[in-house]
Amino acid sequence: MRSIMKQTQTKRIVLGLTGGIAAYKTAELARLLVKQNVDVQVAMTEAACRFITPATMQALSGRPVLVNQWDATENSMAHISASRAADAIVIAPATADFIAKLALGLAGDLLSTLCLARDCPLLVAPAMNKQMWENPATQRNIAQLIADGVTILGPACGVQACGEEGMGRMLEAEELARDILAFFQPKLLSGVKVLLTAGPTYEAIDAVRGITNRSSGKMGYAVAQAALELGADVILISGPTALSKPQGAQVEDVTSAAEMFDAVKQHVADADIFIGVAAVADYRAAQVSEQKIKKGEGKLTLELTPNPDILAYVAGLPKPPFCVGFAAESENLREYAEAKRRAKKIPLLAANLAQQAIGSDANELILFDDAGEHVLPHSDKLTLARALLRHAVKLYQQGKQQ
Repeated sequence: MRSIMKQTQTKRIVLGLTGGIAAYKTAELARLLVKQNVDVQVAMTEAACRFITPATMQALSGRPVLVNQWDATENSMAHISASRAADAIVIAPATADFIAKLALGLAGDLLSTLCLARDCPLLVAPAMNKQMWENPATQRNIAQLIADGVTILGPACGVQACGEEGMGRMLEAEELARDILAFFQPKLLSGVKVLLTAGPTYEAIDAVRGITNRSSGKMGYAVAQAALELGADVILISGPTALSKPQGAQVEDVTSAAEMFDAVKQHVADADIFIGVAAVADYRAAQVSEQKIKKGEGKLTLELTPNPDILAYVAGLPKPPFCVGFAAESENLREYAEAKRRAKKIPLLAANLAQQAIGSDANELILFDDAGEHVLPHSDKLTLARALLRHAVKLYQQGKQQ
C-alpha cells in the first residue's frame, strides 16, 4: 500500500486590484487561493485602495502589497521582478478604465506597467455597470484583449451596486478561484469524453414518500470539475442535489435509478471514460402507489425489487469505456471494495467509509487497481478528485497503448 497524493507545485500569481466596488470579493478570492497552496502577491492601484485597504490584502496574502512604483523596494523594479516571478497575473476587479489601458498598452501606474512588462499569462475579471460593459468602446477593448491572448473571466449577469441589473457583475470569489486553478491544470483529457453519475437517487413509494440516501453529490460534482479542468468533455448524470451545476459540463438531471440507467445508456456509446460516483439505491418499491398510503393500525409490508446495476452494465458492454467505480462501505472497507472491483471487472475503484464521507466537504479515499492499493489521505473533495483523475488518466493512457 502506498500513497499517491502529490502536493501540486506551488503556483505564484500577481493578484491585481483596480478601483471597483467588487474589490471586496477579491479579499475572499485571495483567501481561497492561499488555501489552495497558491502564492499570492497583491498589487493595487491607488483607486483600489479607496475600496479596500492594502493592510487587509497583506493579512490575507501574507505578503506586502505593491502599490507605488516609486517605492525603493526591489531596487525600484517591482514591475519587472513581480511579473518575472509570477506564473500568471490576475486582475480582479478589472474596471472599464483599466481594461482600456490594457488594450492600448498604457503604463501609467505600477499595476498597468506590471501587466505590460509581463512574460506570463494575463487573466482579467471585468467588473462594471451594465451600460459600461455594453458600450462599444469596452467591447472593442475586450475583443482586443482576447486577440492578444488575454483570458477573460466573466462577467456575470446580476444585480449591481448601482441598483441596476444586467451584465457586468464580477464573478463570485469561488467561481474565480475555480477558474484560476483550472487554468493551471494540464489538459490531459483534451478531446476525451467523460460520462459520470453523481448524487443520490430517489425511489418513490407513494405520492409523497420515497427511498433515498444521504449522499450530497459533492464528490461526484468535484470529480466532474476535476475532469473539466483537465480539458474533458463532461456529461454529468445527476440525482437530486442542492449543488450548483459545474460550469462547462452537460448536466442531465434525473430522480430514480431507472432514470439514471436510461440516461447512461443514451450517452455511454460516445464515452471514453465512465465514472460511477452516484449513490444509486440498490432497491425500489415493487409497486408504487399513485396516492399517499394512509396510516393504518397494523404493520405495513413493503416489497422491494432490485434496481439495475449501472456500473456492471457499462463494464459488461462489448466495447466498454474505461470504468471507474466508487464504493462506500461502513465496515471491512478493503475487503468489500476489492471484491466489488473484481466482481465488476473494472480497472479502478475508489472506496471510502460512508460515515466519514457522506455530506462532508472532505474525505479520504483508497484506490484499488491491478497494482494494489493507493491511499489518498484526508483532504477536501476537489483535491481528492484531482488526484483520482490523475491516477485514472495514467491507467487510461496505459490501456490505450496496449
